[in-house]
Amino acid sequence: MSVATPANRWLYFEQEMQRAEVCALGGGRSAVFSCRSPEKSPPNQDAAAVIPCGERSAVLIVADGMGGGLSGEKAARQAILSVQAAVLASLERGGGLRAGILDGLEAANREVLRIGGGGAATTFAAVEIDDGVARPYHVGDSMILIIGGRGKLKLQTVSHSPVGYAVEAGVLDETDAMHHAQRHLVSNVVGSPEMRIEIGPSVELAARDTVLIASDGLFDNLHIPEIVELARKGRIGGCAQQLAEQASRRMRESTNGTPSKPDDLTLLLFRLASARKPRTARSRTGQTSSVATTDATVAATNATEVTEATSAAVDSVAVDSAAETAVGFAERVESFERPASAEQESSST
Repeated sequence: MSVATPANRWLYFEQEMQRAEVCALGGGRSAVFSCRSPEKSPPNQDAAAVIPCGERSAVLIVADGMGGGLSGEKAARQAILSVQAAVLASLERGGGLRAGILDGLEAANREVLRIGGGGAATTFAAVEIDDGVARPYHVGDSMILIIGGRGKLKLQTVSHSPVGYAVEAGVLDETDAMHHAQRHLVSNVVGSPEMRIEIGPSVELAARDTVLIASDGLFDNLHIPEIVELARKGRIGGCAQQLAEQASRRMRESTNGTPSKPDDLTLLLFRLASARKPRTARSRTGQTSSVATTDATVAATNATEVTEATSAAVDSVAVDSAAETAVGFAERVESFERPASAEQESSST
């Protein structure tokens, strides 16, 4: 069900959506789609949230729950509710979005550890939008992309998983990774005493840029170039619908070696209504000029290539070096294991 509170915040739990839902917030428009796997009867364990935080500010979240019974759904729900509460509390006391997101994730981790006797967990991927600048936060293998209007990847997060680290280090290419036997392993989750929160670089959004956050139901069934093409062209609601339909089609049938992994599917898109307006500064001579309003703008300008966006030094909270982790990923212990797909089970026998 989706929930619209009096403060006009949207929460999406146990969704069975047929059409993407579009709403205006944060100086732009968002589109959300969420539905359960076509091959299971339990509730959709994915969750999402669209939280307006001001005229040009918002927090966008996708969480992918894991665990037996209803534990996964409860974990994803708790993560979103904890972060929502902490973000609103931070704003009320004059704090920022970053503080609220981090405080909320720490609170969520404590609460999720109590669910199901420690057998529940969830991924978490969020983007804060603040005056046209986007900044990603993530735990686990739900991914975030920022796509330029012409298809350039301005940012792509690294999945916290053995396969994700191997792709980042160049050990695996993206095509091989899609069919890897260990793709269902996750190395970092909300609901673990060792949870790590990765904070990515700030990226100033252009008018035609698209922010995409999605669970692995999207990324396990569509290649990144396919996602980029479907996400960048057309109205935002139509883009979300096309992504959902194409991923669902792949889940039901694989043709010519295309990936196919039935799973819950949740995706969230965001675009600015207009480009961010630069601040006007006056020089000693009285002439005016446009200047960047934050240091993040400079960082974003330098982070336009995927390799820079994903491997540059980032502000993080107890996060492993992706390259270092990739080298030793085979030796990692206690990786959280998702249910393997039929394709993975048959390949391992």
